[in-house]
Amino acid sequence: MALEAYTSQSTDKIHSDVLSQARISCYKARDAFYSCLEKESSKKPTEIATVGLLYPVECKKTREEYVKQCRPTWVKHFDRQYCAKNRVQRLLDDNDSRRGV
Repeated sequence: MALEAYTSQSTDKIHSDVLSQARISCYKARDAFYSCLEKESSKKPTEIATVGLLYPVECKKTREEYVKQCRPTWVKHFDRQYCAKNRVQRLLDDNDSRRGV
């Protein structure tokens, strides 16, 4: 009887509303962390995240929330994107400063 009750439940059903809410909360936590990084960019980064991302201790709480709300693969992906964007921006800024009149 227990087996019938177990098999009668639909375990293959995908709850898209739950997945959507989790994704939205992940995005909010990610945005809060990266805005903290931008806001505290003048301070010395002392903490190390994935893929070599450094951040100041003032952003530690938002980082913990970000890691808690998002899947580890997403965190790694978003960190890589952020580092790549900053690397390109630094290269563009360096090229602009080297150009003559």
